[in-house]
Amino acid sequence: MTAPGLRPAERTARICGAELHHWVYRAELAEDARRTVLMVHGLRGTHHGLELIAGRLADRCVVIPDLPGFGASEPMVGHRHDVPGYAAVVAELMERLGGRERPLVLLGHSFGSVVAAHVASCAPELVHRLVLVNPLATPALRGPRVVLSGLTSAYYALGKALPPRWGHSLLANKLVVFAASRAMTRTKDKQLRRFIDDSHLKHFSSFHSPALLSETFEASVTRTVADYADALRMRTLLIAGETDEIAPIGGQRALAARLPNAELVVIPEVGHLVHYETPGAAAEAIQRFLGAP
Repeated sequence: MTAPGLRPAERTARICGAELHHWVYRAELAEDARRTVLMVHGLRGTHHGLELIAGRLADRCVVIPDLPGFGASEPMVGHRHDVPGYAAVVAELMERLGGRERPLVLLGHSFGSVVAAHVASCAPELVHRLVLVNPLATPALRGPRVVLSGLTSAYYALGKALPPRWGHSLLANKLVVFAASRAMTRTKDKQLRRFIDDSHLKHFSSFHSPALLSETFEASVTRTVADYADALRMRTLLIAGETDEIAPIGGQRALAARLPNAELVVIPEVGHLVHYETPGAAAEAIQRFLGAP
């Protein structure tokens, strides 16, 4: 399901004590920083999840790191694995890509949207435009999802409390990962559904430790993009899934109304996996947004 001929260059950088692995797509286009898009994946994700969108941004250089402690990247040293910690890594990577001289486009999905919003609020000089896909706009521990969020918190807390080997087995349990994948999937295309399931089974459990994952999960349910809304002055694109239960559409509309320079695109019949289920529609919206004056 990846774009044909897409061969990113894997690179590493030592940031916040971690060897950060990141992948550069179409490196030959990197000289124009404003045509460079840095993407930040969500909780338990890796760079693989955002490749379907990256493959469709044909005239852009795209950079996607594995956040510290996930995928191929090491955990940070001296920083918590929370929103400010990850934001420090992303901001440093943006600087190394030339963002201070020529601001970059910053994109975040789900938990990555909160990290991106933190970066954009603290270092707006690095961000040319901001793109938030399935952004977390409402707190998970309040409202209609409070019971499910509480059970999920207990699940991660138990994984952390167990001996590391047992905790990892619990949190990486294939049945749980499969159930989570299916709960977020809306497509009726059996081939696409299998691809999403296989991708989650392959990459969803590539986290460093139960303690690190629990720390990151707690950050994901206590911070939202709305916490930074008053500081987000740059042009911003919100891409929402019409039936997203993790980031409900009502919260997206309220967030868009708070931002002074925002556009909201709602993709019908899709939930929290816009980057997997409708990457073409997402990429089209991004290209139009970035091409507008």
